[in-house]
Amino acid sequence: MWISRAILLVSGLFSGISALSQVANTSEMDTAFGIHINKLVIGIYLDTYYGYDFDEPTNSDIPYVVCSSRHNEANVNLAMLEFQYHSDRLRACIAPGFGTYVQANNSSEPVGLRNLIEAHAGIKLLRKKEVWLDFGVLGSPYSSESPFSKDQLMYTRSLATEFVPYYLTGAKLGFPMGKGLSAHIYILNGWQQMMDLNSSKSIGTQLEWRPGEKSLFNWNTFIGDERSSMRPFDRMRYFTDFYWIFNPEGKFSITSCAYIGLQQTVDPLSPKKFLPWYTANFIARASFNKMVSLSGRFEFFDDPYDVMVTPINPVGEFLDYSAGLCLNVRLFDHALWRFEGRHFFSRSDLYIDKNGNPFNQMPWVVSSVTMWF
Repeated sequence: MWISRAILLVSGLFSGISALSQVANTSEMDTAFGIHINKLVIGIYLDTYYGYDFDEPTNSDIPYVVCSSRHNEANVNLAMLEFQYHSDRLRACIAPGFGTYVQANNSSEPVGLRNLIEAHAGIKLLRKKEVWLDFGVLGSPYSSESPFSKDQLMYTRSLATEFVPYYLTGAKLGFPMGKGLSAHIYILNGWQQMMDLNSSKSIGTQLEWRPGEKSLFNWNTFIGDERSSMRPFDRMRYFTDFYWIFNPEGKFSITSCAYIGLQQTVDPLSPKKFLPWYTANFIARASFNKMVSLSGRFEFFDDPYDVMVTPINPVGEFLDYSAGLCLNVRLFDHALWRFEGRHFFSRSDLYIDKNGNPFNQMPWVVSSVTMWF
């Protein structure tokens, strides 16, 4: 059943795509902003927000998200200082960060590492071809969104993005394969792990196709042993995603993502040896002028065996939907104000309402001011 549903989702992404008319990949940080000092770029990024969950969680943590995840607080999602160095054959990036995103997403990492958003060094292996080998804490290619809200069509991140790695640690080999086509191969510590949790290494792949200046298609895979002291029954994890980004700077923009994962388990109580999870979303934005635009999203996320999600109210299959609208106002060239309303709903009582009762919905509003310079 889940295989046929996933096939229909991916097929749906391709339908209706006609002839498409450069688009940044979500695994690459935007270095256009900042102060340029010869080959060094220094940038500052600040993402602040106020959010309100109408279920009013008692611990003030908005469930199932790591970005902008605090309820009824004015807070900092991500404050980051970025240092980038580029020469003909060498490149490097160090980007320490702080905020509620780092606290929620990186809390399992050692104290000395958890404030690294990215930290990597790269060497161009061939003088006349763009073949690069990078080592360190890298940006993640998985899903069509990144930790940097300024680059997203909506302020909050999709559930698809909240449950894949926001960063990867290891080595990445990137090389061109022809007109508009490039590939990356990753050797990794694991699924969003700065410190390896077992002795095995994981493998990731990324295939990127740019049919024109306005469109990007991306296909990723991940294979790795995910056993750890916290999850002793986990074995091999298999994952693949596909996404499309169209015309992100134009009057009408689209991004859409679908993925499926399989987690092997040796748990004697498990109903299956391979546990699936899958998701799909569609996001569109219409720009009324250079300052004002409106975005909308619809998505669903299905994790029937709680592989990726630990429900706050364990009632069985985690099948959640959300729909939302986001008003985007560009205050200045490097400042953005946004107001987003988002509604989660499910067939099961995945949430707890403000009276402590199981509930199947969560209305959430969030406002943000983001600056970069």
